[in-house]
Amino acid sequence: MAETAFPGGNSRTPVTWTSRGRTRRSTRTVRVRVSAAVVAAVVLAVLVVPPLVQLDQQAVDLSLKLRPPSPAHPFGTDDVGRDLLLRCVYGLRVSLLVGLVAALVATVIGTAVGAAAAALGGWTDRLVMRLVDTFASVPHLLLGIFIVAMFRPGVWPVIVSVALTHWLSTARIVRSEVLSLRSRPYIDAAVSGGASRWRVTVRHLLPAVLPQAGLAAVLMVPHAMWHESALSFLGLGLPAHQASLGNLVQTARGSLLAGDWWPTLFPGLFLIIPTLAIAGLAGAWRERLDPRRRSELML
Repeated sequence: MAETAFPGGNSRTPVTWTSRGRTRRSTRTVRVRVSAAVVAAVVLAVLVVPPLVQLDQQAVDLSLKLRPPSPAHPFGTDDVGRDLLLRCVYGLRVSLLVGLVAALVATVIGTAVGAAAAALGGWTDRLVMRLVDTFASVPHLLLGIFIVAMFRPGVWPVIVSVALTHWLSTARIVRSEVLSLRSRPYIDAAVSGGASRWRVTVRHLLPAVLPQAGLAAVLMVPHAMWHESALSFLGLGLPAHQASLGNLVQTARGSLLAGDWWPTLFPGLFLIIPTLAIAGLAGAWRERLDPRRRSELML
């Protein structure tokens, strides 16, 4: 906070200018640290808990059916007596696998399509972008249901479905970045020096758009996790016996109507909290990539 007095004024009270940049930076730092801690805890849980806990997450014990949270079962049990905490960890493991692999595949496809369209230009660019607009006009979930319905329930059909319906935004982002880079002086110098279009794309354009593509991949992970959960909730994703967050919420609907809240609450929290943490880290990354946005946030 800085104070400035105007001697010629009628009032003796100085004009005070207050900068909130430090407060906002502090809030942003806390948000990033909390998000990083949550992501680290999630990764540690899905990697360490299954090997260390010598329990079968598929073991059925009807005598423990729908037990509320207790020291023996911190998240309670489900409708067939299975430990809900262990089931949530396994479900989060599957959802993270689907989200990470699907986001990686979708980013590779979108980066290749967007870079090729912008680098080739002309009628190729127009044709590719019209195809992108055509696919984007169909709702993601509807197209995903159509793709999953052609295969038997399993992890890989869900990954294929999410990847093939989520590369469109990445293609648009990469194309926009490549078009802006094509007018840079060093690109003109490379073309004037005799570099081929392929060499310019591989050596100059693609490395420049990789940060944006990586950010798009990170932002896509929470979206892919929710997409997988929606498909599993509709009964079109993973098999019913396999733990996933969507399956856990789907099987807990009857328990919720009967007044048993824990089979629905904890899988929902396992889905919401990690996705918010990943989105928080991605938001901090986006602020670093965009200097104009960062300067606005610091005012």
